[in-house]
Amino acid sequence: MAFGLLAATVLPVFGFIAIGYLTIVLRVLREEVADHLSNFVFTLGIPLLLIRAIGTMELPDISPWPFWGVYFSSVLINIAIGVVITERAFKRDARAGVIGGMSASFSNLVMVGLPLMTQAFGEQGLVTAFFLISVHLPFMMTVSALLIEVAEYRDGSAAGRLNLFAAVGRVARQLIKNPLVIGILIGVAVRVTGLPIVGVPRTLVDGLADTAIPLALVALGMALPRFGLRGTVAPAIVLSVVKLMVMPAVVYLLAVHVVALPPLPAAVLVLSAACPTGVNAYLIANRFQTGLALSANTITLTTAGSIVSFMFWLALVVE
Repeated sequence: MAFGLLAATVLPVFGFIAIGYLTIVLRVLREEVADHLSNFVFTLGIPLLLIRAIGTMELPDISPWPFWGVYFSSVLINIAIGVVITERAFKRDARAGVIGGMSASFSNLVMVGLPLMTQAFGEQGLVTAFFLISVHLPFMMTVSALLIEVAEYRDGSAAGRLNLFAAVGRVARQLIKNPLVIGILIGVAVRVTGLPIVGVPRTLVDGLADTAIPLALVALGMALPRFGLRGTVAPAIVLSVVKLMVMPAVVYLLAVHVVALPPLPAAVLVLSAACPTGVNAYLIANRFQTGLALSANTITLTTAGSIVSFMFWLALVVE
């Protein structure tokens, strides 16, 4: 793909992020507006986009297990790399190691991935990305909860015996109330029942859903000054390289040379792996009060660096 076309694909995504960032840095809007905008995007905009996509759009004709298997195999590999780097190279405890592993593997598929897939591949890319997003959050939250449970036991900070079933139960209760999961379930119900979304309801759904992608990017940009760079930056630099280069490289090898996925699903998976670290890595760190600076720094660095990595990986996967 020519450089001009690459730039035309990637730069609009980061243009929206820059707009959000500048509104906060230049004090055009107050910081709390970012929270309200994010709440709108995740509570209403993206769930409606999920309902419309899953319920009405033509789903990709791909086998789910190789598709998911490629991506989540790379996730587990990257988690392991992140844990080892954080614990062994930077001498952090086991809980911080988990935060390092999640920071090196938890892609921001909703706020950055969806806009990029839409810009690069149109509706087909968007729907293929939804195929991954439908299981991404449940998988990542379950794995993170299990790893934190084990890490607390290893660190000696856990009260009582190791209880993985309790950890899974907590995640299940959180997920069932998550607006993204609710949107996915409603979308599946619409598709299964054949319930039409037409007339005034369709107009309302389309109007709100169409705002989700640009507003998600603006909300991300508005949140970036809150993360910034703090404390020791070296671990985040290493984890950022692992996130933006190692993870998509593993996905590329598995998708293209091992499983031989069709070009579009393979490209979507590679670019999904190349997404910057999602805010969920920081939320996990905040919940367990460890690795806060590590996750925040990685989010900031990967978001800034992904503009280059996206162009690299897009040039590789698109002829």
